[in-house]
Formats: sequence, C-alpha cells, structure tokens
Amino acid sequence: MAADVFSIKTTLPLDKARAIITAALAEGRRQSLQPLTVVVLDTGGHLISMDREDGSGIVRAEVARGKAAAALGIGISSGTVGARNKGRDAFLAGVAAASDGRFIPVGGGVLVLDEQRQIIGAVGASGDASDADEACVVAGIRAAGYEPGLDAA
Repeated sequence: MAADVFSIKTTLPLDKARAIITAALAEGRRQSLQPLTVVVLDTGGHLISMDREDGSGIVRAEVARGKAAAALGIGISSGTVGARNKGRDAFLAGVAAASDGRFIPVGGGVLVLDEQRQIIGAVGASGDASDADEACVVAGIRAAGYEPGLDAA
C-alpha cells in the first residue's frame, strides 16, 4: 500500500511571488529609483521569495520584510499603520517589541489579495523613498494578477 502524501496548501505560489518581485524591480528601474530589495511573505509571515538589486544596502532585506510584516500583522498597508498611529510612539514601540523587531510602519508594505479579496500574503520593498517603494510593490502585485490591499489613511 502506498503511503499517503500530504502537502501544505499554498495560497501565494513561488512563481507568483517571483513575478511580483520581477515586476516591482522593473518598475523601480523604469522610475530610475535607488536599488531596491523586495520581499514576499505568506500569510504566516514566512518568506516565500526575496531579491536584492546590486547596490541595495545590506539592511534593506530586513526593512522590506518588516514593512510586509507590519501590513500582515495589523491587516492594512504599512504606510497606513504609521499614518494612523502618528503620535502613538509607545504603541508602535510596543508592537515592534512584540514582533521581535519585525514591524516597520512606513510605506512600502502592501497586502496581496486574491480574487475573493482574501489576504494571501504581503510584499515589502526598501531602497528609495517609502512612497516610491510602495508604488513598485503595487505595480508588482498587479502585474502578477492580484489586487494590492490599499487603504485610506
């Protein structure tokens, strides 16, 4: 008798994560931005894929991951997290501590939504100004056929 084979359900597959990254980096080049690092996380906050352009700073991967984690952890884009909590430094510091420092509430972290508008992951980018990082992430998510989880501040 053959042994049962189990697999983990993947909601944001590797090929789509790589497509998001490729398109986000291409948008950065189109805009002549500083070198970017782009990270894609699954809904559990685990790394699916990451790419760093030549010349991107050595801490950019952690910053990009922290932006994506902030979006996942609160359920809104990382820029909105920061905007809604201006002046609430103790709260932001507390969330950063609770997440072992994996929480960066500035623009550049965006949720990835499927066709039912369910969160299936998050993308974070770091390398240029936060709004430029976010624009690249949004372009990448859309290019891969998903909807970015954007929200009003």
